[in-house]
Amino acid sequence: MPWNEPGGSDKDPWGKGNKGKSGGGSKGTADIEDITRKMNEKLGGIFGNKKSGKRSEGPSGTALALIGLALFAAWLATGFYTVDSAQRGVEFRFGAYTETTRPGLHWHVPYPVESVELVDIDRSRTAEDRTHMLTKDENIVDIGVAAQYRIKNPEEYLFNVYLADYERNQSIGTLFQVMRSAVREVVGRNTMDSILKENRGTIAPDTQQVMQKVLDFYKTGLEVIKVNVTYAEAPTAVKDAFDDANRAREDKDRYKNQAETYAKKVVPVAEGKASRLSEAALAYTGRIVSRAEGDASRFNQLVAEYQKAPAVTRKRLYLETMEEVYENTNKIMVDTKSGNNVMYLPLDKMSGGSNRSSNSSQAFDPAIATSVEQLRRQNQSMRSGGRDATRQGR
Repeated sequence: MPWNEPGGSDKDPWGKGNKGKSGGGSKGTADIEDITRKMNEKLGGIFGNKKSGKRSEGPSGTALALIGLALFAAWLATGFYTVDSAQRGVEFRFGAYTETTRPGLHWHVPYPVESVELVDIDRSRTAEDRTHMLTKDENIVDIGVAAQYRIKNPEEYLFNVYLADYERNQSIGTLFQVMRSAVREVVGRNTMDSILKENRGTIAPDTQQVMQKVLDFYKTGLEVIKVNVTYAEAPTAVKDAFDDANRAREDKDRYKNQAETYAKKVVPVAEGKASRLSEAALAYTGRIVSRAEGDASRFNQLVAEYQKAPAVTRKRLYLETMEEVYENTNKIMVDTKSGNNVMYLPLDKMSGGSNRSSNSSQAFDPAIATSVEQLRRQNQSMRSGGRDATRQGR
């Protein structure tokens, strides 16, 4: 039967029954009030003498001292900090630099008297940029660079330059502006062809050198580790025309190499032929000069003889010349002063036929050979008789 059934007794499951009093008979409410009262008494014992029916006299001096000491100790404990091996700690006193601490556990006067900032000096940072720049030959090149750097001096990094670098927005950092200025200077000293071809490898080290010089001048506390040229091409609007020019330049280089190869093959042959011709000319010159000197020497000797006997010398020269002429001809002349008929034999054809063809089957007849020999002897005797007459005339 339910405890609150009509007509029955009111049985409260949380109490011992209804005592007929309004709200004052609940044991749960009494317990809560008792606990609250006891807590108030304990807190009153700490901060003052709170008794039933008496006014509070305030916190005791001992309690305030203990609380003050605890708070002061907690404030001093906030001054401890740890510096990692890759960091340096920069301490400030009322905003002014005091010292730089090395790795380890350190303590400083807590805020607001002193503060500390940890600076990572080993981490490599990167700054990138890509833009259009004007070259020495008044061309525009699209170039991109990436610089890797680190902090080498925390004091200079924090105090000398405002925003030496700003990784969230590199364009407002000092290092980014220095990098762009250095690249602009290096590109302005080179032509477009040298940037894209011959001197592309020197752009990065030259840029790094200029950047480090400027950063050291302003004492930024930054060190440039390496600079890379990530992109270097003609602008997109003129890239097709520039590629055509590059292909023409490559064709020029190829033709030039082919010409050099051909020249290396032909020139030695021509030089050898020229050397042979030169040596042959020298030999011919020596031969002709020697012959001319010999002829001149013989002529001088002949002049001396001619001065002694002009007629004899003329006759001798004539006979010797005719002898040389007749020795080289296949004609036969018979000189006779008598009126007797001389039998003519075609000796020129016979001798010519035998000389022109060694395989000819025709042979001389012994009678013909005897006649030729007689004529030769007669001619020699006539010559000798003429020479004797000449000598007698002298």
